[in-house]
Amino acid sequence: MPKRFSLISLVVLSGLLSVAQPVRAQALIPHILQLNPDQMQDQGLILAQEAAQLAQFQQYDLALPRAQLAVQLLPDNAQAWSLLGSLYLQVEDVEAAIPALQKVRSLEPDNSAILFALGSAYFNQDDYDQAIQFIQAGLKIDPEVPGALFDLGNAYYVTRRYDEAIAEYEKAIAIDDTFWPAVNNIGLVLYEMGDVDAALEKWESAVAIDGEQAEPQLAIAVALYQQGQQNEALLRGETALRLDNRYADVDFLSENLWGDKLLGDAQTFLSLPRIRQTLAQISGESFSQ
Repeated sequence: MPKRFSLISLVVLSGLLSVAQPVRAQALIPHILQLNPDQMQDQGLILAQEAAQLAQFQQYDLALPRAQLAVQLLPDNAQAWSLLGSLYLQVEDVEAAIPALQKVRSLEPDNSAILFALGSAYFNQDDYDQAIQFIQAGLKIDPEVPGALFDLGNAYYVTRRYDEAIAEYEKAIAIDDTFWPAVNNIGLVLYEMGDVDAALEKWESAVAIDGEQAEPQLAIAVALYQQGQQNEALLRGETALRLDNRYADVDFLSENLWGDKLLGDAQTFLSLPRIRQTLAQISGESFSQ
C-alpha cells in the first residue's frame, strides 16, 4: 500500500472486528416495515458485526453497504461510525470518510485512533496543516504509536520541515526498531537534503531489517548510480525490481513520497537499457505464469 494511505486506518479498522452481537438474534436484513428501538439496535449491531467480519477478509464492497445501514440504525454508536469511516479509507473514498470520522470525534473526542485516522484522511487530501493538527492531538492522548509518528513525519516531510520529519521517524524507530518504513523515509529526507551518503546508510539499515522490501533497494541503486558505481547499482536495481516491479512506475514512487531529487534520478536510472530489458523479462515471466 502506498504511504499516502496511512497505516493508521488499518489500526482503526482492526480494532472494530469484534463488534458485539446482540443478545436477541434477528434476520440479517430487516424485512419488517416498522421496528421498535430494541429491534433497530439489534439489527444495527448484526449489520456492524457482519461488516467488520467482511472487512477482515478485505471484502470491502460487501462490508460498506452493511456499515452504511448500521449507522442509520445506530446513529449514536461510535463503533459503527468508526467502522464506516475506516471502510471508506480502505476504499480510498476520503471525501466520505471524513464526515463519518468527524461524527465519531463528536461522540468520542478523546479517541486517539479516530484523531489519527482523521489525520490520515486530511493527509490524503493534501491538507497537511489539518493532518498535522489531528495527528498531534492524537499523540497527546497516546504518544507511543509508531504508525502515527510515521504519519506525522510524512506530513512534515512533504511540507519540507525536514528536521521535524526526521525527529518523528526516529521516535517511531525508538518504539519499534523493526519499523523499516521509518528508517527508509529518513533516507528519503536525507537525500532531498543532499546528504547522499547518510541516505545510503539508512537504506542499507532498512534492507538489514527486511531484505524482501524493494523500496530501499531501489533507492540504494539510484543513489549508487549517481555516485558512479554503475555495476553495483544495476545489480541492486534488478534485485529490487524483481522483488516488486511496481517501483518502476514513477507515479508509484511519487505516491510513496519519493522527493523531487530522488524521483529525477530514479527516472534516469529506470530508463537505462539494462533496466528496461530487466523489466521486459519480468513482464514476460509474469505473462507466462
